[in-house]
Amino acid sequence: MSAKFPVTAAVRVLRAAGVEFGQHLYEYEEKGGTAVSSRELGVDEHAVIKTLVMEDERRQPLLVLMHGDCEVSTKNLARLLGVKTIVPCSPEVAGRHSGYMVGGTSPFGVRRAMPVYVESTVLDLPQIYINGGKRGFLVSMRPDVLVRVLGAQAVNVANAHE
Repeated sequence: MSAKFPVTAAVRVLRAAGVEFGQHLYEYEEKGGTAVSSRELGVDEHAVIKTLVMEDERRQPLLVLMHGDCEVSTKNLARLLGVKTIVPCSPEVAGRHSGYMVGGTSPFGVRRAMPVYVESTVLDLPQIYINGGKRGFLVSMRPDVLVRVLGAQAVNVANAHE
């Protein structure tokens, strides 16, 4: 695999914001998720942050940034946000909201402005790896960038998936 890094909408947003970030390519595997990217990059899956496009009962979209080795408690998130339900979007709907293909969704440079929620313990990590806007492409950075650039709100909605 060549070391030519893609210039995605996410990369453009990060550069425009003056963010220091690393770029990491890996061999994408269909439905492999964060287990594959963490294995390929040799990093702890807990530090690989997945970007999940979800919506409430009014079909209002939102992003949830979660540790790769955890699941989102949609019940707890709905309760926290004062809505009836939160459900993951289908790949087609997620793509329409974000402008990215599932497996390549970055919280940076999304097509449609959406509220962003981040699991609070993500912000405690020294460095995170998050999708750079293309399948097989992660960017690494300090987690405070999520708050500074995206205005992400910290929440506690993780369920470990052991």
